[in-house]
Amino acid sequence: MMSDPDFYLTMAATALAALGMLVLAALNGWRGWLQLKQQELRIDAPAVTAPSASARIEIADLKERIRKLEAIAAGVDL
Repeated sequence: MMSDPDFYLTMAATALAALGMLVLAALNGWRGWLQLKQQELRIDAPAVTAPSASARIEIADLKERIRKLEAIAAGVDL
């Protein structure tokens, strides 16, 4: 039986089919992992929006305070 060419052909075909199934399963897992990582990146990425009006007013106020403090440090009267 071990010298039968059909036996070796059947074993080779079975091994090739098994290897193909393992490769397809691994590829499916890899694609799923990549999709998961892409979703995580989309969730973690901050949305780029323009600052609100109140934030701009607050920043302008802070800049004005800094300008006054720099003038005081330089000894300039306002």
